[in-house]
Amino acid sequence: MLLPSIFSNTFDDVMDDFFTPSWSFPTTACSRPAGKNLMNVDIKETDDKYQLEMELPGYKKEDVKASLKDGYLTISAEHQQSKDEKDADGHYIRRERYYGSGQRSFYVGENLTEEDIKAKFEDGILKLDIPKKEAVKQVEEQKYIAIEG
Repeated sequence: MLLPSIFSNTFDDVMDDFFTPSWSFPTTACSRPAGKNLMNVDIKETDDKYQLEMELPGYKKEDVKASLKDGYLTISAEHQQSKDEKDADGHYIRRERYYGSGQRSFYVGENLTEEDIKAKFEDGILKLDIPKKEAVKQVEEQKYIAIEG
């Protein structure tokens, strides 16, 4: 079917946005930012760990933060850029500002600590090694009821 020219470049994006929610829901294992090309992730499983590689082009190490809370590993990135061009008299010819941010969350289990996860940022790629840890089974402590008399 041939679509009108107003849909030529944006129809796929509109349909992707319609079928792909940009909000995160607490029961999902991963929330995704609205930007399609930001924070793309590859996850590889080995015998003892998961290796996560996240693309963050244009971001610096200082722009990226990783946190662990209630079993969720959250990676957030925020970037600001300003380009000012002035003529000889100091008047602006062009002034552009860019601000971008994104966040992804992954459920990794409540038995991991920040010290267990190893992270490295190099050439716009964040690499994380997340060990596999089985939940520690707690031995049920036998409790007694006090008997009076």
